[in-house]
Amino acid sequence: MKQRFSLYELNSMVRDVISMSLPDSYWVEAELSEAREGYGGHCYLELIEKDERSNTPIAKAHASCWRNRWIFIKPNFERITGQRIHAGMKVLLKVHAQFHENYGFSWIVDDIDPNYTMGDMARKRLEIINTLKAESVFELQKELALPMFCQRIAVISSATAAGYGDFCNQLADNDYGLQFQTRLFPATMQGEGVEQSVIAALDSINAEWEQFDCVVIIRGGGATSDLSGFDTLALAENVANFPLPIITGIGHERDESVLDMISFQRVKTPTAAAAFLVNHLTEVYARVMNAQEAIVQNVKHRLQVEKMRLDRLSNTIPVQFSLVKTKQGAYLDRLMSRLSTNVQSKLSEAQRHFEILSQNIQPILERKMLNESHRLQLLSQRIQAQDPELLLKRGYSITLKDGKSIRSASQLKSGDIIETRFAEGSVKAKVE
Repeated sequence: MKQRFSLYELNSMVRDVISMSLPDSYWVEAELSEAREGYGGHCYLELIEKDERSNTPIAKAHASCWRNRWIFIKPNFERITGQRIHAGMKVLLKVHAQFHENYGFSWIVDDIDPNYTMGDMARKRLEIINTLKAESVFELQKELALPMFCQRIAVISSATAAGYGDFCNQLADNDYGLQFQTRLFPATMQGEGVEQSVIAALDSINAEWEQFDCVVIIRGGGATSDLSGFDTLALAENVANFPLPIITGIGHERDESVLDMISFQRVKTPTAAAAFLVNHLTEVYARVMNAQEAIVQNVKHRLQVEKMRLDRLSNTIPVQFSLVKTKQGAYLDRLMSRLSTNVQSKLSEAQRHFEILSQNIQPILERKMLNESHRLQLLSQRIQAQDPELLLKRGYSITLKDGKSIRSASQLKSGDIIETRFAEGSVKAKVE
């Protein structure tokens, strides 16, 4: 008969073989495709190795870090690297092999070297920085200028973050009573969703960027280990090419992300971002007040100079006026003398001409008057000869009808009343 084993017996044999063949711990380089903390405080990792040229996975394995080791490894790793263990991170693990009859094979993590991960993070960060410089966008934000009256603020933050409330309160309660208008664009500020969430908020602001003076990206609270989401090429490119100045307040003094490097201004905390904006507007206010004072002083100085000049002019005016008056008086005297001489000459000439005309006209007028007098006498005689009274006295009569003289019998008809006047008296008659 063929020898048969139960599954448990077979797995036990595998366990014994592995424990005898791989009795030691080994340092292994791998990339994390998954990292999660499970129930009971244990950490479960999925390890992967990719081909450098094709990026195709060529090896996979499961690793576990039990709670009694994880409580020491985790804080040390996060303290040194400034990040939590997460998918996509490269790590150097010290592991030993374990095969369990019920759960199968797994690598058990004894330690994780944070310095290896730090080197890989630095390498990735340097690659991102070199890429941004090669694209000539690394310094674009630094070339922007913060508007003088920077008061319309677009804020990218978590709506429930204490840092966002601190930022708004710092702006509202400034010592100078300066006014700011803020508008929140909510975003995830920790974990794996940071990159896409912040980019989406930037896209929303960019759609109406003319409504704002600057953008503030703040992250209040949270662990330093959550800063990994701000060290990505896509987010850095979005910020570098953004049309408005971007102020970041996402970390602590010793932690500088790629986002901090390429932003217009990096500050430590949300309250520091608010203080930066208040100080900027305060400086502008001081410049305005200084300019106002300078204008007032310049105007006062100019008025004093002009007053002194007018005083000097007013002192010289009487002398100048006296000289002008004398000069103009002499000129007017000469004009009057010339005018008087010319008038006298014209009058004398006109008088001589009038006398000559008088001597020539008088005989002509006398003859004309004599002729006209004779003509008037003749006309008078003719008029007197035509006087109706004289005709009546000679025996003539005048027949009238309605006060008008009748020259022809055809002007009368039967029944008309006519009046006949004589030199002495008149009669009325009726025509039959």
